Order: sequence, then structure tokens, then C-alpha cells
Amino acid sequence: MNMRDVTDLQSVCSYCQLRINPYMFNYCLSVAILHRPDTKGLNIPTFAETFPDKFVDPKVFRKARETTTTVQKGERMPVVIPQAYTASDLEPEQRVAYFREDIGINLHHWHWHLVYPFESADVNIVNKDRRGELFYYMHQQIIARYNTERMCNNLARVERYQDFRGAISEGYFPKLDSQVASRAWPPRFAQTRIQDLDRPVDQIRADVVQLETWRDRFLEAIEAGAILLPNGRTYPLDEATGIDVLGNLMESSIISRNRSHYGDLHNMGHVFISFAHDPDNRHLENFGVMGDSATAMRDPVFYRWHAYVDDIFNLHKAKLPAYTPQQLDFPAIRVSSIGVEGRGGANTLRTQWEQSTVELSRGLDFMPRGSMLARFTHLQHDDFNYVIEVNNTSGANQMGTIRIFIAPVADERGRTLPFEEQRRLMIELDKFSQGLRPGNNTIRRRSTESSVTIPYERTFRNQESRPGDPGSTEAAGFDFCGCGWPHHMLLPKGTAQGYKMVLFVMVSNWMEDRIEQDLVGSCNDAASYCGIRDRKYPDRKAMGYPFDRPNPARALSDFLRPNMAVRECSINFTDATRVRGQRS
Repeated sequence: MNMRDVTDLQSVCSYCQLRINPYMFNYCLSVAILHRPDTKGLNIPTFAETFPDKFVDPKVFRKARETTTTVQKGERMPVVIPQAYTASDLEPEQRVAYFREDIGINLHHWHWHLVYPFESADVNIVNKDRRGELFYYMHQQIIARYNTERMCNNLARVERYQDFRGAISEGYFPKLDSQVASRAWPPRFAQTRIQDLDRPVDQIRADVVQLETWRDRFLEAIEAGAILLPNGRTYPLDEATGIDVLGNLMESSIISRNRSHYGDLHNMGHVFISFAHDPDNRHLENFGVMGDSATAMRDPVFYRWHAYVDDIFNLHKAKLPAYTPQQLDFPAIRVSSIGVEGRGGANTLRTQWEQSTVELSRGLDFMPRGSMLARFTHLQHDDFNYVIEVNNTSGANQMGTIRIFIAPVADERGRTLPFEEQRRLMIELDKFSQGLRPGNNTIRRRSTESSVTIPYERTFRNQESRPGDPGSTEAAGFDFCGCGWPHHMLLPKGTAQGYKMVLFVMVSNWMEDRIEQDLVGSCNDAASYCGIRDRKYPDRKAMGYPFDRPNPARALSDFLRPNMAVRECSINFTDATRVRGQRS
């Protein structure tokens, strides 16, 4: 970051490339290119291309070596990555392996932490608008999505990992080989316990009691409604900024308000778990998948850990007053009906498997070079449209913010979800501004326009399609494009019988939500989980509003205001596989 110009940057990169860990080199160079003003238009290959060994069954590489050696470039067929290859159906957790091990989801998690790093020589790279709150909300949404996927597959919601002395019941065998380290990623056996760490080779020495101390200090701060500052004073955890302060303490960063006191709970939780198989390095084993943001979401314990982290954040949210009717209502605006239209019919959404290809040649360390595609299977849904009827009785033009969520209707035992549980399972699908003329308004919105997701082409983007010249405004915007939930995972899987969910739409007052700012670039359409590059988060409301706080309502129907509406819908899963680009 401190190189004076691009020439000096190239020079230090040439030196470092041969001398430091390849993952560290890729990470540092990528962060610098994303944030230096003179390199924002330069090429950053997608991480799946650079280090495919973090995402792909190692059998694929053996087949790829054979193919690139014996088959001419133009005649090569894609190597097929087997589906659900890490365990058999004897392991119940394998039912949701398609979610945990999805390449696009893991790329999203890696890219989010690339855009929002917690360490940097330049504090401005870390100190982005509402960074701590975004850390909370992005991971809260992951847990909501994962719990819904589990219930679609007859699994209970994830059990939080809160007893640091207890055993981790789930094992995980990642079936990944590191092409850089020339060794397999270590597994974690069932019933493993985290232990005190003493690994001089990694410069890590830490006791489990530290995690417990940091946790207790978090709970004390939330109970008191204020954190302790280094000078002995307190800082209130208020409605507007409290969650942001806690988020920056939880994923301890250089903008933490008291790092020495509240420690590094989230990050060190990952570290302890990732070294649980070899805490004192006696077996010379490297860290497990929980120690890398590109692989952590593959492990079932990732969701148990983040379910607990989310519970801590929710304790703070529970201390805040419930939203008043005035804070929820938009006078003179009434949502008269909502629904979805798609190939499955009215209010019926369809999902199935899809086969797509990813380019591996950038990450292969053998000759001859040339294109080497791998074909993998992932969840996909049919495109659909939202149809929203809004009546504006104010007699004047209004501007509204349309907020769309979806949540399960029943829990894992088939019982109707109470509002307190259902609100924490609300999955944000879209958010956009909409002009409302006096009288009736029919709003149609395509699912592909979601403010949460990015399309397949940007998750697995072809760097050759970068627009404009390097350094141009068009090219600069391209660098931010990789951050966003993969669109093929917008919807939960559903079931063959049709999984019942409730679609929720709210229209809030855009004049109260708006953020005055000019937008740059063309890649600011996945702002819900990723924010906007070099700008403020484009919504004044709390992330997750109106479901981020508890409410005395016993059921969703009790929570509704005239500017809200719900519609029960069904997600129908067909256990068939189509090839990307073809439609059944």
C-alpha cells in the first residue's frame, strides 16, 4: 500500500512473490490492488481460478494432469467434480453439504473479508462505513439461510457452540489437498475438544480461558449497555451505533475501541477450532479449514460458532426498545397484495440442480498450459418476478423503499414458528427504491435484480471481460464486483412436496431511509451484504430492519402494518440436473 507508484509496486511484488507464502502474497496484493487509487482498474483473477485446491476435490487435479498432458487444447472435455464427495449419507450433516461446500458461497465469504479486512497499514482500508454492523448482518443472514436449508432437509436448526470445554460432536474431513503445501488439509474427528494452543512455529500461544474471559466481558458490556474504553471511561451501546461498535470488537480489528480488554473473540474462536487436531504442533500439522476464510464455510462447526456469535449480538438487540408503530408505518401507503410469478405458477418457486463450469488453468502448477475446465453441480432456481400492489392515498407522489424477505412458516417439528424465532430466520431477498404515484401502483421486479446477489458471471467472472482501460472508472468498478451472495443460492432448496414459506414485503419511507451521496462505478447492486465501494451504506435504517429487534408480537400477523403484506408461497425442489445455458 505504501509504494509510491505502480513501478515501485511491481518491484516489491517481484521480490515478494518468490519469498513469501503464496496465499499471503495473493491476499496482500489483492487488498492493495482493490484499495490503491492507482491500481483499482487492474486485474484480480477470481480466487477459485488462482487457488482451485481450496474448492475442488483433489481427484480433479489428477484427471486434469492426465488431460492436459494427453489431450490437445481444443479437444479437452471438462473434468467432472463429484457432488457431495466429502462424506456418505451415513453422516446427517452431508444433507446440506451442497450449501456448505458450494464454490460460490465460499468465494463470497473470502471476497467479503478481502473487501473488509481487519488489519492494514492504512486504517482507511479497514475503517469503512458501518463495517462492524455489516460483519454482524452478513453472518446473521448466513445463519438464517443455513438454518432454513437444514429444515428443508429434515435437520434441526444448528446447535450453537457455546461450551468451550465441551466436545465438538461433528467431525469434518475436507477432502482437499493444498497444491502449495503439497499436503492434505487436516480433518477434525468427531468429539474433538479445543485445547490451549502452544505453536511457536505459528507464533501462537493462547489458552481457552482467554476465550471465556473475552466472552464474559462482551456479556458484561451488553448487560451494562456500554463498553469500557482504554482510558477507563465508558462508551454507550446506543440504537444507532451500538451494533457497529460491537461488530468491530467481535471481529477484532485495528478500529476496535478497546482491543486489549475485549480481545479477539471471533477470530481466535476460528483459530482454536482450526488447530483442535494438533494444538501443540507435535504432529507438524497445519491449521484446518476453519482457519481460512476461503474454506471455513465448508465445516459444519463454522455455523455452530457463528450461531453463538449471532446470539451475542442478539442480546444487544434485545436490550433496545422495540420499533414503535410510528417507526414501522408509512402513512397513506398501503400494500394491498403481493405475490410471485414464475414457471411453477403463482406463488410457487422451483429449484433443481445445475451443472456449470469453472476455469482451473490459472491455478494448475504443471505443463502444458491452456484452458482446463471443471464441471461442478450446484443448486439453482428458476427466475421469477415479484408483483406488488401498493395504494398511495396521500394525493402526492411518494418515494418508497421496498424491502422483501422470506422465512419458513414452521419449525423442524412442523409447529408454527412464533414471531421471535421467525424474525431471526427472515432472509433478505431484495431491497430497492420505488416511486409511488397517487392511487394504485403495480410494481414488478425481477428476481435477477436482487440487491443481495451477484450473477454467476460475476461470481466466476472472466477477467478478460473487464470494461474500459486499466485505471478507468469502468474498470475500477469491476474490482468490487466479486462481492455478493451468489445468485444461484438466492432461494433455499425447498422440498419435493413443496416447502412452505412466507413472503414479506414492506414499503418504508425513502425520505427517512435515504443516504445523500453520489455513486461510482456500475457494481453497486449487491449492497445488502457488501455495502457500496468507497461510499456509505445506502440505507439509514439498521441492517435487517424491521426484523433486527425483538417485538412483543406473538405472530407475524400481529406485527403487520398497512404498509406491509405477506403471502404464503411454496419452494418445490426437483431432483434433476440441467446444464447451465439450457432450460428444461
